[in-house]
Amino acid sequence: MAWGTTHKSGGFVSKKAKIRTIVTKPKHPRAIPRIVLLALESEKNKNRDSNHWFPRNDGLKRTMTTTLSNRSAQEEKAAQQTAKILLDIGAVNFRPEEPYILTSGRASPVYIDCRKIISFPKERDLIIDHAVDALATTGSDKSLDSVAGGETAGIPYAAWIASKMNLPMLYVRKQPKGFGRMAQIEGDMAKGSHTALIEDLATDGGSKINFINAIREAGSTVDRVFVVFYYGIFPEALNVLEGLGVKLVWLAVWADVVKAAEEGNYFSPEKIAAVRAFLDDPHGWSAAHGGKAD
Repeated sequence: MAWGTTHKSGGFVSKKAKIRTIVTKPKHPRAIPRIVLLALESEKNKNRDSNHWFPRNDGLKRTMTTTLSNRSAQEEKAAQQTAKILLDIGAVNFRPEEPYILTSGRASPVYIDCRKIISFPKERDLIIDHAVDALATTGSDKSLDSVAGGETAGIPYAAWIASKMNLPMLYVRKQPKGFGRMAQIEGDMAKGSHTALIEDLATDGGSKINFINAIREAGSTVDRVFVVFYYGIFPEALNVLEGLGVKLVWLAVWADVVKAAEEGNYFSPEKIAAVRAFLDDPHGWSAAHGGKAD
């Protein structure tokens, strides 16, 4: 299986958090700091393999576990290099004490800013090389006639990928621009042509639907979406895209980033444990911290 392609048998793997914090229980539970409670909650999951982390959702666990365990050596290398780049350039933010609110409305202690990659020429060149390889080995029977970036984060990636692959580049607006041609797709897209949607990351897959529909309504076909980073914790992302006949292709997932962060000591064990608590149950964690529950 190639490059994190969504598949009903796919997989999600990482190292288990190592909790070294010793806490004396106070008389009042409310006195326990939130980050310590999250660390303790992470430690309570004794059914985990000592070398792997799995999301709590059984279906997603099976999907992600098989996908990552079936990665080729080149895919594994791409995942490790991408995860390290994201950490080194400061694109990964762990902030359990002050959660982020994602575009989906969910609260999250983690945030990936893939837009930062555009400012690092050496790192972005390596990621684009991996992206081209991923798109070439995704398993699709159709060759690409163009690539289309989603407004706005996907546009620079689409431009670099198009240049590397010597393909026409398009970009898709979130909605028609409201004047002139009322265009939602910019560029010269031939009727019946086949394109790939390019984005920076995917969480639950919802934002991709509008772009995919716009491409198809304009008379083109699309059967794959490429992202640099895929959260890999919301099962609806796989269901939504598979329902549209679209494969999600990615370079790295949270398992890769958490593993790299732990091995490289980028964050404290307590912060990593708190992040794992979110990854175990993102819906529950979000609801408990002021965000969308499902």
